[in-house]
Amino acid sequence: MHVVVNAATSADGKLSSRRREQIKISGPEDFDRMDRIRAAADAVMVGVGTVLADDPHLVLDVEDRRVQRLKNGRPGNPARVVADSRARTPTDARILDDEAVTYLLVADVAPDDRVAALEDAGAVVVRAGEERVDLAAGLAELESRDVERLMVEGGGELIFSLFAAGLVDELSLYVGSLVIGGRDAPTLADGEGFVDREEFPQLELDSVERLDDGVVLHYTV
Repeated sequence: MHVVVNAATSADGKLSSRRREQIKISGPEDFDRMDRIRAAADAVMVGVGTVLADDPHLVLDVEDRRVQRLKNGRPGNPARVVADSRARTPTDARILDDEAVTYLLVADVAPDDRVAALEDAGAVVVRAGEERVDLAAGLAELESRDVERLMVEGGGELIFSLFAAGLVDELSLYVGSLVIGGRDAPTLADGEGFVDREEFPQLELDSVERLDDGVVLHYTV
């Protein structure tokens, strides 16, 4: 599986404010770039924190791209994936509509009644891991279901965990021209963080592109 992380941060590396509210960091040119990356993916992934904070839909914005996918024998929208260890996704979340298949990666500790309710709401539940989702196992199961290219849209906890597991192949990062600040504001890669230099994921900068009032940095890992 090829994993592409796409994110937008402020100039100081924040995904949002300390209130964890959705903040517009980029503009229409970058939104279109993100939609192109989605259209090329077999599935789009977020963490449950993003679902609870933003209630994203995770479908394509441009109809022509849906039509082209259908012409190529693919679903109109990529599948949606949520890393949700304890099955906290609301049953009325927008990602559970019939616009695309939605996979929920849950751990064994997820309550059976929550799992059943989410399955009734339309989710395809995949168990991977005991206390927390085992991302390597979960992604391997998705790959067995024909997800070969995965786009990851956040948040910071999920992105850090994917880097820590050595599962990221590309990072496409929009850096906007604003400063958010705050020690409690989410960053691109939250979680425990790396300590020793040999642990730090090494990136190779492939390209820099100016869009809207910011820049897109594209890295391979």
